[in-house]
Amino acid sequence: MAGMNHRPDWPGLLASLEEMYAQLAELTARLDAVHAGRLQCGQGCHSCCVDDLTVFEVEAEWIRRHHRNLLATGEPHAPGACAMLDENGACRIYDHRPYVCRTQGYPLRWIDDGPDGEPVEYRDICPLNEAGEPIETLAPDDCWTLGPFEGFLAGLQAAVEPGRRVRLRD
Repeated sequence: MAGMNHRPDWPGLLASLEEMYAQLAELTARLDAVHAGRLQCGQGCHSCCVDDLTVFEVEAEWIRRHHRNLLATGEPHAPGACAMLDENGACRIYDHRPYVCRTQGYPLRWIDDGPDGEPVEYRDICPLNEAGEPIETLAPDDCWTLGPFEGFLAGLQAAVEPGRRVRLRD
């Protein structure tokens, strides 16, 4: 009915998010094996863990529910780096980190409109992980494809408040 407050189905949304994270873990485990020689990401590497990263509200709620004590009493990391890092640069919410953090470092690929309006494949990788086979020659399955998981997250977010994003520092 018009005018009624919408209350998200948090248990259902968070269960769907957890299932998505499980599927994501399976897919990224394969990429971890394929790129074991090139990935420099590991505990203490936090060059991509910067301020102003944003997540959908549904992921922010996931973090809130799993890290109430940290959020209530913990000191955020100094500005400039992600607030969720500890004093040694390790992620304090690692098991419950958001999607963007789960896919950092991998060779990325996405399809976008090229200069002539035709679809073009683009690729990118963290400069720390450039050593090895050029990303342009990798098989598509050996890259993380942007789009499907972001679309799924946007669908979950639509049940809360379409498009709303939250800074991790907040």
